[in-house]
Amino acid sequence: MEIFYIIAAALAPVAVLFYYINRKDRFNQEPTKELLKAFGMGILSIFVSLAISLPLGALGFYVDDPVTFAGGAATAFFGAAIPEEIAKFLMLWVLVRRSRYFDEHMDGIVYASCVSLGFAALENIMYLFSNYDAWVSVGITRAIFSVPGHFFFGILMGYYYSLVRFDPVAPKKTRYLVLAAPILAHGAYNSVLFFMDVAPSISLLLMIVFLVLCNELRKYCSARIKDHLRRDGVIQ
Repeated sequence: MEIFYIIAAALAPVAVLFYYINRKDRFNQEPTKELLKAFGMGILSIFVSLAISLPLGALGFYVDDPVTFAGGAATAFFGAAIPEEIAKFLMLWVLVRRSRYFDEHMDGIVYASCVSLGFAALENIMYLFSNYDAWVSVGITRAIFSVPGHFFFGILMGYYYSLVRFDPVAPKKTRYLVLAAPILAHGAYNSVLFFMDVAPSISLLLMIVFLVLCNELRKYCSARIKDHLRRDGVIQ
């Protein structure tokens, strides 16, 4: 029975955010089968991510337990942000590049978010089972920070993907931001967490920085959702 509780705890925050983003697209919702396909491809993206990150680790781009700020940043980017966001992007591209359902700006955010939530779902289950003795506290912490983090990274990717999709002559900066924005946000997010382990003496300060970063990311992503809803004529 406890196994059921662990899985439910891992999936609950994912389900809440999945519902939230699809309610935002309520005037022209995507087919359920397409959303589930995006979610499933997000799950598969974990394995694509590992196929990228493991060789980078073997080549010395990062270590599992960094002891310096530079090492923490390297692990944050090369061990997580870069391979994970590239994997999610590949899944998003495969899913929507010829999709007839992708016909609004908001759709990019919806599909990219669902891919990210698929990734977060499996990752969350893995983390809770790997911390079996403390799964309740780990589950609460990840529900507040980790799952929303992946959700926000997906919003960033989807926002810029739609800008490029509906503007064939979009500036190069916009094209780069499809991947650069989620990678930079993800990398900064993870870097601060690694820095706490590297320098526990200033962990309180770093926690404040982390909370500010999370709040700014939340506000920025909320504004991006509103921006695309305006572009689609849903809100004024």
